[in-house]
Amino acid sequence: MRIIGVDPGSDTTGYGVIDSDGRHYDLVEYAGIRGPKHLNFAERLLAISRKLEEVIERLSPQACAVEDTFYAVNVKSALKLGQARGAVLVVAARAGVEVFEYSPLEIKSALVGYGRAEKQQVQEMVRVLLGMKNVPEPLDASDALAVAICHINIASTRARLSKNA
Repeated sequence: MRIIGVDPGSDTTGYGVIDSDGRHYDLVEYAGIRGPKHLNFAERLLAISRKLEEVIERLSPQACAVEDTFYAVNVKSALKLGQARGAVLVVAARAGVEVFEYSPLEIKSALVGYGRAEKQQVQEMVRVLLGMKNVPEPLDASDALAVAICHINIASTRARLSKNA
C-alpha cells in the first residue's frame, strides 16, 4: 500500500509518501511545502494545495493520513491551522483518496510507544524505521512521515485482527 502522510501548517505543510506491506517501510518522497511569503494567506493555501494535488496525482497514494487538530493557546493560529487542514482534506477528497485522521497522541504512541514523546524522539524513530542516515528535515516533513507510519501500523493491525476474527 502507498500512503501519503500530511502535517498541515499555515506556513509549511509537510508531506511524506511511504510504500509498505504492513511490516516493512519504503520511503518514496518527502518535503515541506511553503507558500511564498509575499502572497496573502489565501494565495499561500492555494499554492500549498496545488503542490499537494501534483504530488497525489504523480505518486497515486491509496490513502491519506492527516494529523488531526490539536488545541492551541493562540486562537488565530488555531484558525489558520484549521484552514490549512481544510485545504488538505479537500485536495485528498477531490483526488478520491480516502482520508484518515490521527491525533498527535495517537501518532506518538504508534511510533515511540509514549503519547507525550518529544518531537526529536519521533523524528529519530522515523529515521530508524525508514533506514535513513539523517533525520528528515524539515520537521513538518518528519511529522508527515510519522503520520504515514502511524496509519500503516494501525491499518495493518486492524487487517490482521479482522483476518483472525
